[in-house]
Amino acid sequence: MKIAITGGTGLVGEALSRELIEKGHEVYILTRNTNGLNSSSNPRYIQWLNSGDQPEKELAGIEAIVNLAGATINSRWTDEYKRKILESRLQAASEVKKIMELLPVKPRVLVNASAVGYYGTSTIEEFTEQSPPGHDFLAETVQHWEAAASEAQALGVRIVLCRFGVILDRKAGALPRIALPYNLFAGGKIGSGNQWLSWIHIEDVIGGVLFAIENTDLEGPVNFSAPSPVTMDEFGKVLSQIMKRPHWLPVPSFALKILLGEMSILVLEGQQALPEKLLKAGYPFRYPDLRDALQDIFSN
Repeated sequence: MKIAITGGTGLVGEALSRELIEKGHEVYILTRNTNGLNSSSNPRYIQWLNSGDQPEKELAGIEAIVNLAGATINSRWTDEYKRKILESRLQAASEVKKIMELLPVKPRVLVNASAVGYYGTSTIEEFTEQSPPGHDFLAETVQHWEAAASEAQALGVRIVLCRFGVILDRKAGALPRIALPYNLFAGGKIGSGNQWLSWIHIEDVIGGVLFAIENTDLEGPVNFSAPSPVTMDEFGKVLSQIMKRPHWLPVPSFALKILLGEMSILVLEGQQALPEKLLKAGYPFRYPDLRDALQDIFSN
């Protein structure tokens, strides 16, 4: 297949690109700047989001688009940066729709990144794809993001909205930050420890995206999280055992709020999201259990 990826240089995009190429697919990565990048091999780099760019001219025959573009949420949330988080996602979704409108033959599917932050936070509720949205900044951002991506349905394109949980990878994402105190023998409970962490191994992210591309019955919002969410305290205990480090030094909530500001919600609050649609569709999770997932990550 010919598959285009936006945000192809991030954690998920790089891993997905490698996997697709290994499986014999043609990959086109849309990026703001192609300077120094090979635009004639596999993957092929195509410039977009700049004035005058016309990526659609190089995307004839594309069968699937995976939209992962958007400013990272791992930065202090000033009012200005919160606007950037939202606007970067809306811009990417709008541009993807524009590209598809200009293609004479539309892609069969658009797989668009999203987040379990859609549901807001809770220590007691379980959230499936049928659950209503929350009302905090992340929840409202995801709602706008998904609405923008879903406009492509008018073109007859199947839409899959991947509501990612916390993606576990040793070199990038949240896990290196969580593991750092344990490396320094200073790991412990974060905040109350009762907040839920809906996590997913990077291999299941990639496997799930491929499954979504190929499974024509899968559409709409899909929770990309392992079937066994854990509390942050449970996560820390398992992580400490895998890393052979103590789990003993608590990090108080007020300290993180001072350090991170509003972004502290990412580690002090959470949600128990369950992958109901992936399980019903028959996706075989490679790492449904946290201990197995962390053991794999830290053994590589």
